[in-house]
Amino acid sequence: MNSNKKAAKIVGVLFILAAVTAIIGLTLYDPILNGPDYLIKGSEHANQVILGALMELILVVSVVGTATAMFPILRKYNETIALWHVCFRFLEAVIITVGVISVLSLLTLSREFVTAGAPDSTSFQASGILLKAVHDWTFLLGPLFMLGINTMMYSYLFYKSKLVPRFNSILGMTGATCVFICALLVMFGVIEQISILGGLLALPVAANEMILAVWLIVKGFNGSAIDSLDAKKTVQ
Repeated sequence: MNSNKKAAKIVGVLFILAAVTAIIGLTLYDPILNGPDYLIKGSEHANQVILGALMELILVVSVVGTATAMFPILRKYNETIALWHVCFRFLEAVIITVGVISVLSLLTLSREFVTAGAPDSTSFQASGILLKAVHDWTFLLGPLFMLGINTMMYSYLFYKSKLVPRFNSILGMTGATCVFICALLVMFGVIEQISILGGLLALPVAANEMILAVWLIVKGFNGSAIDSLDAKKTVQ
């Protein structure tokens, strides 16, 4: 029982840490990802950009941490889906890491551009556009596409097992569906990821994660649901 409560608190803290570091990281990237003079601004705000990269690396650790901390609990109800959840979380973390590498590579390009003085900017601009595109696609595939799949898996298991209140599980599945639809709409150019509609579609999954995090920290997993399953396995 104590180990289950500890796991719940860890998952809750990691959910909050992931949300906070994702927001901070994206904010700190602003000088190098936005604006026409990013090749100059990136170098001028190098420490800020590097700090943003560190925030996203903490996000990567948090993403992997939530999956591995939940696995021993979720596997009791459906080991296959629980294992899929871990694998897809790792894939989400890999995608985010590729995005971090693209931003740091863009920072190196910015420094080279500034050091060169007044070079022919055509080749630098071409490389910069490519690196920004890599980040944009990883920002879509990680926080939206893969997040939708992962949230659906653990929310479904929470719903079936009653480890957390049903309303939270339903909110999670609803949020997963919305954010997955958002990813598809962005991929096909129907909407912009950073837009009012994009924000509205991402809102349910964000609310689910924060409500779930607070619940796990304060209440933990439903002990009676765990005891009931353990009793059934003992009888079998």
